[in-house]
Amino acid sequence: MVQVKAIKAFSDNYIWCLTTDNSNQAWVVDPGQAQPVLAYLAEHELTLGGILITHHHYDHTDGVAALVGAYPNISVYGPANSPFKGITHSLTDGQSISVLNINFTILATPGHTLDHICYTNDELAFTGDTLFSGGCGRLFEGTPKEMWESFNKLRELPASCSVYCTHEYTQANLAFAKAVEPRNPELLAYSKKVNELRSNNQISLPTSIGQELKINPFMRSDLPTITELVPGKFISVTKNNEPWGNFASLRQFKDNF
Repeated sequence: MVQVKAIKAFSDNYIWCLTTDNSNQAWVVDPGQAQPVLAYLAEHELTLGGILITHHHYDHTDGVAALVGAYPNISVYGPANSPFKGITHSLTDGQSISVLNINFTILATPGHTLDHICYTNDELAFTGDTLFSGGCGRLFEGTPKEMWESFNKLRELPASCSVYCTHEYTQANLAFAKAVEPRNPELLAYSKKVNELRSNNQISLPTSIGQELKINPFMRSDLPTITELVPGKFISVTKNNEPWGNFASLRQFKDNF
């Protein structure tokens, strides 16, 4: 059985560590720092088997070189079109890989960056900076249309699929979500739960696809109520049958929130 544990990095990053019951090998996702990973491996008597990279930003990749130095010849999986040069196994949309005998399908999810990918199966999704709990990544390189299409891929995953993103942004994201849907009962209940977790210094993740479909305005951007609940603040730009228009408006609203 797979276990996924959070290794904290920087001020609000999580480096996800995958292990299984019958092995002392671990794989990590998006190691922006090496030292927290090395300390975790030593504490739990694990050896590093490989690394999964979602995109090239430094807070997801800066620890790779030191980890490869400590564990030579390990595999570093990442997007084929990435400017990050430390990838040993390049991945493209629809490709399948096996990690610790766990199969993942690669989803290309451009938007936050053009090289962004997610590692997914019916139970797990490592979404980097594409899908956050209650939010989505800022569009540094891609377009709203690209990000909307990326979200549509993630919306096709099973509702029970656990979502592991890379940042503890949940409370801030939910503050925005409540500005968009202030009368969403699922959102209000989830926000209360997250506040309790954070007040006890517990992490808010993982979330799930089903949960995000109930509370995340970016996952719900195609619903008519999204454009009705914030008069004067959020104006839909959907026109000419462009279904990503609401998503674009939401992202612009969030950028200035």
